[in-house]
Amino acid sequence: MARIAAFMIGAALIAGPATLVLADPPPPPPYQMRAAAPAGDRNAPGRDGRALFENHCGYCHLTFGMGTNLLVKQRLAVGASPATALLANRDDLTSVYVHAVVRMGKGAMPPQTRVDVTDAELDSVAAYLGRGK
Repeated sequence: MARIAAFMIGAALIAGPATLVLADPPPPPPYQMRAAAPAGDRNAPGRDGRALFENHCGYCHLTFGMGTNLLVKQRLAVGASPATALLANRDDLTSVYVHAVVRMGKGAMPPQTRVDVTDAELDSVAAYLGRGK
């Protein structure tokens, strides 16, 4: 009987930590999660630019994203407020500039293909960031 009890205790000690390893990890912080894609046809014009920006660009260009962190350094170097590292806070972006950077890339940002972001989606995002400019 003592051997069975010792075996059961030993098995519990071995299996206990294993169950912790097999448990689901905690969810990533919000800035690492991709926003839900807006419903609808990806090639339809006039979709919600903000929602598309958050879905396609947000994991890098929202708070704590790598793109935002890199832009903080650049904006400070030119004497601008660090708040302008968030693209949604900028008032100097034009639609044409947003199109060019998205399609050609810039610095650490790779070019985005028409599969990544359709032309219609890019038009909506550029209108949102460029505020119609």
